[in-house]
Amino acid sequence: MNEYELTKLAIKQDGKEYLESLKKLGLRVGKNFSMQQECIIDESHCWLIKIGDDVTLAPRVHILAHDASTKRHLGYTKIGLVEIGNKTFIGAGTIIMPNTKIGTNCIIGAGSLVTKDIPDNSIAVGVPAKVINTTDKYLAKEKEQMKHRPVYDSKFTVREGITDEQKQKMIEDLKDGIGYVE
Repeated sequence: MNEYELTKLAIKQDGKEYLESLKKLGLRVGKNFSMQQECIIDESHCWLIKIGDDVTLAPRVHILAHDASTKRHLGYTKIGLVEIGNKTFIGAGTIIMPNTKIGTNCIIGAGSLVTKDIPDNSIAVGVPAKVINTTDKYLAKEKEQMKHRPVYDSKFTVREGITDEQKQKMIEDLKDGIGYVE
């Protein structure tokens, strides 16, 4: 096992234990859930959070079911349900606030702040997050672009042992724009 695999295993183990402890407290998570490193799911109110099937949380996603901004002034903390629908991707560094619902088949762009509901089949980005497209239109555009841009198989990833030559090829190929890797 190489250093990358050992690190990945350690992260998965810690993430698995973290996730299991949240489930014991009441977090509801569907099948094929993927939570990458440094995600925070509100452990003090995790039973108010429901995550569907085939959901990915990229690194450093925060899901909050409470907002303590009122605590010092009113003596109470605001709380609200959070729901993430099936087949949804939440980009790195996104913060999801209480009392929000993200629909099914959505993509939330990296660094977004979700403060309002996002409907099914939507692409939402920004602070605060706003819907900018449908998922179907976005994916059709990307699929078309893949016909004209570099596309790499899984051998071009760290998990598959990418070589220095492959890394150099990617650098050269991507000098004039985006590419895609399996």
